[in-house]
Amino acid sequence: MANVLILNGHQPYPFSEGNLNAALVERARAFFQARGDTVRVTQTAKDYDVETEVENHVWADVILMQFPVNWMGVPWSFKKYQDEVYTAGMDGRLCQGDGRGTEAPKSNYGTGGSLAGKRYMLSLTFNAPRESFDDADEYLFQGKSVDDLMHPQHMNARFFGLEQMPTFAAFDVMKNPEIAKDFARFETHLTDVFNAEAGHVAA
Repeated sequence: MANVLILNGHQPYPFSEGNLNAALVERARAFFQARGDTVRVTQTAKDYDVETEVENHVWADVILMQFPVNWMGVPWSFKKYQDEVYTAGMDGRLCQGDGRGTEAPKSNYGTGGSLAGKRYMLSLTFNAPRESFDDADEYLFQGKSVDDLMHPQHMNARFFGLEQMPTFAAFDVMKNPEIAKDFARFETHLTDVFNAEAGHVAA
């Protein structure tokens, strides 16, 4: 059994209330609870206690970050959550500073993470179609992948010593949604990843 922290990073708007991200969170919660895992969920656009959230990260074996990709990054309320929680955790709970020391002040930046052995997964929703990625002929992303776009999030996690698990993404969710297929793919993704990673997730 594992301790699982799920972060719902959706920022509500009148045209995007967050139903899809909330539904993916609930499917993830049900998946982990069926495995016997203990699950905590935080909705980052709502009130939260910074100290509690730092401790949630320390407590968790797995952190699932569920959010829509807004303007090529995380929603502003999720970024605010990260700024507040991650900064508070730099006292040694999430990292020991930035990893550098007086003996080598220009080396080893980003190696101070305190969460080694813990894992994280990004689960994303996009307005962009799947076909806009991994294709050098496509105008915007120029052949880049989803994980290329999410490189800053992966670096945040790496800064704290977290180990990456395969990313899930649902595409074209506003103009050409295939929600039932996305739900099925998500459940398959979780099953495949956690079966493969069973030996690595804390028991």
